[in-house]
Amino acid sequence: MSVKEKRYKWRREDYREKTRGLLMVNTGNGKGKTTCALGLMMRAAGQGLNCCMIQFIKSKNDRYGEHHSAEKLGIEVHTMGDGFTWDTKNPEQDRATARATWALCVEKMRSGDYDLLVFDELVYVLSYGMLSTEEVLEEIRKVRAEQPALHIVLTGRDAPQALIDAADLVTEMREVKHPFNAGIFAQQGIEF
Repeated sequence: MSVKEKRYKWRREDYREKTRGLLMVNTGNGKGKTTCALGLMMRAAGQGLNCCMIQFIKSKNDRYGEHHSAEKLGIEVHTMGDGFTWDTKNPEQDRATARATWALCVEKMRSGDYDLLVFDELVYVLSYGMLSTEEVLEEIRKVRAEQPALHIVLTGRDAPQALIDAADLVTEMREVKHPFNAGIFAQQGIEF
C-alpha cells in the first residue's frame, strides 16, 4: 500500500463534505513564512490529507531539509525557481519561470487530487509584478468554487492588498531580531 493510500485510509469519510477550504497568506518581513506552511502541511499529512508544495523562487537545483522530510511524509514538493534575486539580470527569464511555475500550480489546483496546496514564494512573484495578482486570484476563486474543501497557502513578503482582502487567514511575520544582524549566517537545519 502506498503512502498516499495509507493516508487516505485513515481520513474521515466525510472530510470534504464537512470542510470549508481556506485561502491563507503568510507574509511580512520576518523569518518563518515557509516554515509555518511546512508545519501546516506536516499537520495535514498527519491527518491523512494529500498535500503539495510548489516553490517559485528557490532553485530547482538545491535540496533543503524540508525536501527530505516531505519525501518521508509522502508530501509532494516541486522546486521550480532559478534562485532568489531582487536585482535580476534576466527579467524575461524570471517572468517565464514564474509563468511556468504558475501553470503547474493551476494544474495541481484543477486536478482535484489535493486537500492542501502551498504556493511558496508566490507573493514575491506578485509583488515584483512577474504575475498579475488579479489573474492569480481569479483562478483561485474559480477552483475554490469547484472544490470548496481545498486549502491554499501563499507565502512571501509584501502581500498585495487585493490578496489580503481575498484571504480567509493572513499571518504577518514581523522581524524583531535576526541572527544575521549579529554576524550569524544561515545554518543547516535552521534556514535550509
